[in-house]
Amino acid sequence: MHYDDGEHQVVALDGTAVRLRSAGGRESAVLLPYLLGSPGFSVVDGEPFPELEPFGLLDGLPAEVMEDAKEWERHVVEVMTGLPPNAEPGAVPKPQYDPASRTVEERAQAKAEELGVGSRTVFRRRTRYIEQGLWGLVDQRAVREWQATGRVDTRVVQAVQNALDAETNVSTGTRSRLIWKVTKALDTEYGPGAVPLPGKTTFYRLIEVLSTGRHTFGSASTRRQLTNRPEGPFTPTLADRPGEQVQVDSTPLDVMVLLDSGVAVRADLTIAVDVATRTICAAVLRPEGTKAVDASLLLAKMLVPEPMRPGWSQSLAMSRSLLPHASLLGIDARMEAAAAKPVIVPDGVVIDGGKVFVSDTFMRACDRLGISVQRARPNTPTDKAVVEATFPSINSQFTQYLAAHTGSNTDRRGHRVEEQAAWTVPELQALLDEWLIAGWQHRPHDALRDPFFPRRTMSPNEKYSALVAACGYLPLVLGSEDYLELLPVKRRAINAYGIRIDYRTYDCRELWPHRRQHSGNTRMKGLWEVHYDPYELSQVFVRTPDGWITVPWTHRAMVTGPFADFTWNLARQESATRGLDDKNETEVARVLDELLTRAGQGPARTPAERRSNRIVARTKVAAATHQPPSREPAEQADDPEPADDAGEPSATVVPFGIFDAHAEAEKWI
Repeated sequence: MHYDDGEHQVVALDGTAVRLRSAGGRESAVLLPYLLGSPGFSVVDGEPFPELEPFGLLDGLPAEVMEDAKEWERHVVEVMTGLPPNAEPGAVPKPQYDPASRTVEERAQAKAEELGVGSRTVFRRRTRYIEQGLWGLVDQRAVREWQATGRVDTRVVQAVQNALDAETNVSTGTRSRLIWKVTKALDTEYGPGAVPLPGKTTFYRLIEVLSTGRHTFGSASTRRQLTNRPEGPFTPTLADRPGEQVQVDSTPLDVMVLLDSGVAVRADLTIAVDVATRTICAAVLRPEGTKAVDASLLLAKMLVPEPMRPGWSQSLAMSRSLLPHASLLGIDARMEAAAAKPVIVPDGVVIDGGKVFVSDTFMRACDRLGISVQRARPNTPTDKAVVEATFPSINSQFTQYLAAHTGSNTDRRGHRVEEQAAWTVPELQALLDEWLIAGWQHRPHDALRDPFFPRRTMSPNEKYSALVAACGYLPLVLGSEDYLELLPVKRRAINAYGIRIDYRTYDCRELWPHRRQHSGNTRMKGLWEVHYDPYELSQVFVRTPDGWITVPWTHRAMVTGPFADFTWNLARQESATRGLDDKNETEVARVLDELLTRAGQGPARTPAERRSNRIVARTKVAAATHQPPSREPAEQADDPEPADDAGEPSATVVPFGIFDAHAEAEKWI
């Protein structure tokens, strides 16, 4: 027999074991199932093994082709056995087909005379039936494979493929435009008329075949998304414990919201999704133009329990949910009045290359909190597929039920949607927070399965309850000054007039001891560390050896409300337009105050006024939803029970020793 690229002789059999001897005299023992299934195994001078019929191909054949094949099967079987298939019990073969009295040649000749064909045809059909079964009797003309491009010149086919590839990042056109591009490309490369072109109908059929699945003449965004798909099979992102991987991303929400000036704009939604439990750990709404500080705020929101709000049903409390409230409360006293959403401390965060997250602010925040950051590859949304898939779920389960829903694109947008806007950003933020607890956290998720009952889907809260029993819970409490650490930083000198940032001067009495002084940081050339809030530029925070100093803007009294960096830039642009000095902060402050005042007087009439009102309204909404915690007096530092912003005692965290997984599991069972 042929085995292992050589001839072998069977010398002994012992149950299912076979002893072989090679041509060189070497003996080996092989299991019989392994021997029969090994590649290249065959018996020397033996009959080939029968092949199974390709049942899938047979099912796809036309009915008349199958009828002809079955008719030939009846004749071939009668030649081989004397009786046709499915013959009745006790049936007697016809004399000319009786194997007892006629040879196979005589039976084949009789069948050839019956059908009016040659005996060689009958023998050929018999051989193919023995080797391939019913598939060997099928008329092969019916299963012949044809090239999808037909007889079109290969140069035309290649030119069409090149033109289809070039359509990926351009606006969607028609097939006639593509034909024009192909014709021009062929004339340029081979000369006018050198390549024979197919007819119009054939050309359209060729384009239809080559553009299948590419959305060349459909949605441009879908076409670009298909191009960004990585090659090879998709690999799902898995995590075994809460916080092992948290994916963060931001996208415009499909709903119009009202700003303070009555302007309707879309809001940006930034979320953090835990892969292991599919919990939306935090969600922050902002006006269009989310900055890096929003991502830092997202991290801070993840680390504190979601408090119960006035007007919420008590069924949303953690004590009324499936979460192990009693066990968590014994570790973290902040869970006393928490809503039914778990607190997940991330170990790793996956981000993309967008300007919102890859910033010094966000990286410093992750480094301070002990969070590793993994960057997704450019133009590869599958690297953070979980958070990417969460946005459509939010739109379908929450956003589409809101007033002024815009739809996913302009084709699905209603008439004058901006006039239907009814929610402000703070109101929509409160509504979203409530829906996340009442809807998302309690809704079964198809990706969350019980390992012992795979058909049963679990909700994010149920999955967290199961995993936290094995992994435990370790709270991470932020200090009173952590907010300042998460703000963006600039390095500035403290001069006699104070601190200068973007043509704004900040000064106060507490800066006197540090004026014209070296900060002590030689690496930063003696400059001082100044933290600022991009949404509230009326004050900055300076780090000194004695602690933080809050330094107000010297022209703060001239402006009636808070302002952001984009509002300040608009005021400087208007100052330059009026012929004023846009570097003179006094003149810019007057223009800034006019902008803030004008935005509060009602709808704008001119495009310039509408643009100004939109920017100012974004400033007010951002400032209202992004207030920093109030600084506490220094004398409270020795208070053993510090108070929070509301004057209530801060929650304490119960200390514990080294985590023992087995002992912890016994407590949660």
